Amino acid sequence: MTSRVEKYLARLDRLSGGREPRFFPVESSRQGLRGVTAIVYDDLPQGLLTTFTYGVSLATHPDWPHCSPELCLSVRSEDVIWAHAAGFLAEQLRGTCPFGPGDTVDFGERIVPESAMTGFCVFEPVAFAREDCSAIDVGVPGHEGHDVIAVQGLYPIHEVERQFINAYGIDVFRQQVWEPFDVLRAPAV
Repeated sequence: MTSRVEKYLARLDRLSGGREPRFFPVESSRQGLRGVTAIVYDDLPQGLLTTFTYGVSLATHPDWPHCSPELCLSVRSEDVIWAHAAGFLAEQLRGTCPFGPGDTVDFGERIVPESAMTGFCVFEPVAFAREDCSAIDVGVPGHEGHDVIAVQGLYPIHEVERQFINAYGIDVFRQQVWEPFDVLRAPAV
């Protein structure tokens, strides 16, 4: 029988065209809940470092009655600290943050030394087709549709942008001129 994680990894394998990822486990801070793994692909899509998490969906949240999230961070950088930050954030906030469109997270400091960004916002992953990242059925045979993952995009932002999103919403922010993968960009607001 194919396990939950094997089904998820099979979807990522199809999405990546069979590229070999690197795995960075993050130990769980909660007893009885397995850790999170940052699954990292270099140059996917071309020119981007992309990290998918696995482990957010192992937690529960009242906003996840039918589908639970995993995260996808794609950045124009070779610095694997981005991947570690996504894994750390996923492990620390799973079950407390819904990771829904428009949610923001204050990382509390520069995420990586190369960038002035100190936070993240969440909305659909724009580096991949919606159908590749939504409704990933990881349920056991005979219970299909009862354990579904939807990948949410995680985007680095400046503090002023995080405040703007919290005040005006993600849709208004997304109308600004900005490049979501550029970690060296100036604030869009």
